[in-house]
Parts: sequence; structure tokens; C-alpha cells
Amino acid sequence: MSSEQFDLTRENNDVGGVTDRFARYVFLGCALVSVVTTAAIIVVLINGAIDFFGQVSLVEYLTGTDWSPLASDPTFGVLPLVWGTLLITVGSAVVALPVGTLTAIYLSEYASPRVRRIVKPVLEILAGIPTIVYGFFALSFITPLIQVVFPQTGTFNAAAGAIVVGIMIIPMVSSLSEDAMSSVPDSLRNAGYGLGATKFEVSTQVVLPASLSGILAAYILAISRAIGETMAVTLAAGMLPQITGNPLEPIQTMTAYMVQVGTGDVAVGAVGYQSLFAVGLTLFVMTLSMNLFSMWIRSRYREEYQ
Repeated sequence: MSSEQFDLTRENNDVGGVTDRFARYVFLGCALVSVVTTAAIIVVLINGAIDFFGQVSLVEYLTGTDWSPLASDPTFGVLPLVWGTLLITVGSAVVALPVGTLTAIYLSEYASPRVRRIVKPVLEILAGIPTIVYGFFALSFITPLIQVVFPQTGTFNAAAGAIVVGIMIIPMVSSLSEDAMSSVPDSLRNAGYGLGATKFEVSTQVVLPASLSGILAAYILAISRAIGETMAVTLAAGMLPQITGNPLEPIQTMTAYMVQVGTGDVAVGAVGYQSLFAVGLTLFVMTLSMNLFSMWIRSRYREEYQ
């Protein structure tokens, strides 16, 4: 190698080294933004919650069954809001999990490549529709259908909220579950066919168990999404905090309460305003627990194939 070629190679290496270091710092900065943002959210919630629990008993907050923070004699039992949130979450899971799983099985095992290229993007369009549109859809379409069968149903009810949130999270369940099923090696399928199994038996007894960790993780992430849904349930389910087993009655979720107070005339610094931080922290703990559980499920039941 001549001296000129050596100098040119060294210069290129120097330029490449500078570029690599710059890219490294840019990527590090992006990662730090995410970490700092998450930490800032946690600090804000905890600081506000500390001020709230300085005026309200934690035991009263966690065990009380009456939530009336804006009344002349306020009470702060969060159980009605937690119950409303869980009612919507369970109802949406009943709608989304079986439909999403069956859709994923069809796309992974039965659909032709052409059909898959059409159906999967159409399903994922549902995830891009604004949630407030889902809320109006529940008010104008789902609730009238429920009222045909159950005339006593009011304009706002938990059933409509659960159904519309279930429709919202179907794309998450179907897409993530289909990805998990598609990652199962064809050798397992061929082994099943070689033993005389039908396509249905291979789909349900080979592919489904082999992709179980990914499917369960999809379920948990979708349920976490349902827990945090705001505008759709605010419009569809109402703003009446109560503990009821009747899905035809109005309820209020934690997110709906936060919208109510955040857009209302509550004075900043008042105990009613500080309750926002306590409810937000409760919601954060619930969703964080679900996400950690999802990560544990994936690591515990992950199947690795060569």
C-alpha cells in the first residue's frame, strides 16, 4: 500500500470514527429523553399524591366505596373508579381476546398471502381511528342496538363502553398474536401433518401452544391498553362512580374522572385537584404491573427454535 493510499484510508477511518461517536451520542440522548420523561412523570405523580394523602387517609382512599370529591362534604373512596375501570377492562377482554385470537389463527394458518396482505392492514386501520370517534360510534350505534334488546338501558352504560374498547384492542391482539404464530417453524407444522393431523388440529394443538408466550403477552398488553382508555369510555360509559354488577348502568373509570376534573373548574391546589395525582398514580401502578407481568410471561414461557 502506497503512502497516499494509507493516508486516505486513515482519513476515512477518522471520519468514520467521528460519525460513529456522533451517532452514539445521538442515540444515547434519545434513550435518556425516554428515561428522563418517565422519571419526571413518576416524580410529578408521587409529589401530587403525597400532598393529597397529607389531607386524606390512605386507608379511606383504598377501602372507601363512595367517591364524591367535588361535593360539599367530599369523600375519597377510590373503589368505585377502580371497579368501573375493571368492568370495562374485563368486558373488553371478553370481546377482543377470542375475536383477536381467532383472527390471528386465520391470518397465520388459513389465509393466502394475498388475503393476508389485504386483511391485516385493514385490521390495523382500526388502531389509527381516534378514540373519540369510537366514543361517538358507541353512543350512536352500539347503545341503540343494546336498547333494542334491553329497553331499560340508558344513554350511558358500561356495556357499550366495554364493547367499543374491545373493538379498539382487537388489532393489537390479532397483530401481535399473528406475529407470534408466524414465528413458529414450519417443521413443527409438517411434523403434525406427517402424523395425520388436520389443519385445525395443527393450528390449535401445535401452533397455538408453541406461540403461547407471545399470545399471552399480546393479551396483557391489550388489557393494559384497555385500562388506560379515556375518551371512548368517557363518552360511552358515563361519569357516575358506583359499584354495580349491571353492565347496563352508567359507571365512571379512573381516566374519565381525570378528564372530568382536568376540564372542570376545580381550583389548583384544592384537595379535589390533588386527587388527580392520586388517581393517576393508582392507574400508573396498575398498568406498570400489567406490563411487568407481560415481560415475565414472555421470559418464563418463551420458546426458542433453531
